[in-house]
Amino acid sequence: MKTVVPKIEANERKWYLIDAEDKVLGRLASQVATILRGKHKPSYSRHLDMGDHIIVVNADKIRITGRKMEKKRYTRYSGYPGGLSVETLDSVMASHPERVFIHAVKGMLPKNRLGRRMIKKLKVYSGSEHQHQAQKPEELPNHLRRI
Repeated sequence: MKTVVPKIEANERKWYLIDAEDKVLGRLASQVATILRGKHKPSYSRHLDMGDHIIVVNADKIRITGRKMEKKRYTRYSGYPGGLSVETLDSVMASHPERVFIHAVKGMLPKNRLGRRMIKKLKVYSGSEHQHQAQKPEELPNHLRRI
């Protein structure tokens, strides 16, 4: 029996539209990361980018559980002395709610060039409007909905 190696050209990429309103951040991010990697397809191969494109709308209405709004911190360091900047989840959600969701999904993808290629297939919008009408995004099928 021969080992079947999937061809990336034979992979058909779909566009999915997900409404993030009243969904828990971590649970939705793990579901999106699974679809971006392509683990829902029978032709999944961990060294190839076999995933689909995802559009997430209403990222500003996502649900955060517990006391994460006050306790969770995002840190950046510029490399210079005194260049550490710390923001709480509350302040980031007020200014850029899309970045919170992208950061959560990015942490669940591989930390290499494959993961950097996968995150480019994720489009996040804070409102209900998006500019990807031409791709004809479809709702997630029932077998992919876990939430």
